[in-house]
Amino acid sequence: MKAKILLRIAAVVMLLHTIGHTMGALTWKDAPNAAVKQVIEGMLHNRFNFMGRSASIGDFYMGYGYSMIGVLLLISILLWLLSAKPNGGIILALGFFLVFLGIIEFIYFFPFAAAFSLLAGIATLFAMVSKFDLIED
Repeated sequence: MKAKILLRIAAVVMLLHTIGHTMGALTWKDAPNAAVKQVIEGMLHNRFNFMGRSASIGDFYMGYGYSMIGVLLLISILLWLLSAKPNGGIILALGFFLVFLGIIEFIYFFPFAAAFSLLAGIATLFAMVSKFDLIED
């Protein structure tokens, strides 16, 4: 398979990951049961001073979630752009980053999210392996 196609597959997979993450980030406060609701309320309502501002763990959780939307979207865009104008160093770095991200997601989040990153990372690394046809259309 041509590297251009592999990178576009990776880009679409990461765009789907972005959409899923966005849905999760926007609905994380919707508790499925009373125990989870209690944890969420604790995260949101227990405030403390941090670097000159009042913050909660919920604030940090939301901030990380929202910033990750931007990161995932950026990765999708970069993969798509690289499919048209390849740069081997960037492709290699993105491939390893996506595999790393997939491992972190598997350990700390859940396998479904990890599968998206791992699949995109593997496709990206395979694109690098087939770098000799990167320039072809």
